[in-house]
Amino acid sequence: MYQSHKLLAIFIILLVIFAGCEREEEFPVNDEEDILSIEQMSAERAEAFRNGDAAGIAVHFTEDGILMAPGSPAQQGREAVREYYQSIFDEFETSLDSYYDEVEVSGDLAFGRGFADVTAISRESGDTIRSTSKYINILQRQPNGTWQTTHDIWNDNE
Repeated sequence: MYQSHKLLAIFIILLVIFAGCEREEEFPVNDEEDILSIEQMSAERAEAFRNGDAAGIAVHFTEDGILMAPGSPAQQGREAVREYYQSIFDEFETSLDSYYDEVEVSGDLAFGRGFADVTAISRESGDTIRSTSKYINILQRQPNGTWQTTHDIWNDNE
């Protein structure tokens, strides 16, 4: 009798432990609607780049978003992101072909891995610079359901 009570107590303890480990809510993983929304946001950023619209790029970053461009210190904050891009647009006319090769979503976080082909024409000399790069964006779902970039890092392929 004592042995059966002991086994029952162990069973109840294990049941409580496993029930406590169970998630109340599963996070969506790679939801097609989320992926499309992230790809649309990326397309809007690329269009803003092609139009020389630094504010149009920065609006897609979180308030404390971080931009990690090659050869320069990390820039933090939406205003710092805007200033970084504005300095480029002040000096160059730009064009961009950019797309994600991969987007992964897990709950309220996602990443996009992509490719960019940038052409920059100096406003002063008319010289043309072309660069290709690979990049990673980390994104976070906002309370209104939209996605914004928390981290953006890239490096050149050349």
